[in-house]
Amino acid sequence: MARQQERSALDETDLALVAALREAPDLTVKALAHRLGLPESTAAYRIRALKERGVLRGTRLQVDLGALGRPLEAIVKVRLQSHSREIVSQLYAELVAIPGVLQAFHVAGADDFHLHVAVADAQALRDLVLEHVTTHRAVRATETHLVFEVREGTAPLR
Repeated sequence: MARQQERSALDETDLALVAALREAPDLTVKALAHRLGLPESTAAYRIRALKERGVLRGTRLQVDLGALGRPLEAIVKVRLQSHSREIVSQLYAELVAIPGVLQAFHVAGADDFHLHVAVADAQALRDLVLEHVTTHRAVRATETHLVFEVREGTAPLR
């Protein structure tokens, strides 16, 4: 709980740094300081402190999935037959290991998991779902939705 309170105690400068880094994570400290009107030493200190507090966790590389031969993205909703902790944990580990799975979300509601996948074409999507998901003994049903476009949001920083 103390760690959560520490993370949430961000001032305007911290929030401005996080927003700027989210928009352009490859900015140098010098460029970031200039953009926000801060001394370079202050920007460097604040960024280091945000990392130490766990607010900033690494960087994210955006990849053109089409250039990698995986232009088709989809969300695969997965519903389970049974929900023991062991079954859920085992399935979760297996889902994230499926080639083509970008992210796996364990969710509440009618579905148990949502998989964000990227594949070469419709046949590869069908094969991924049929060979790796629906065949699992714990899976009751799946539902697949094609992704037309993905945009990053900034909601927590507005």
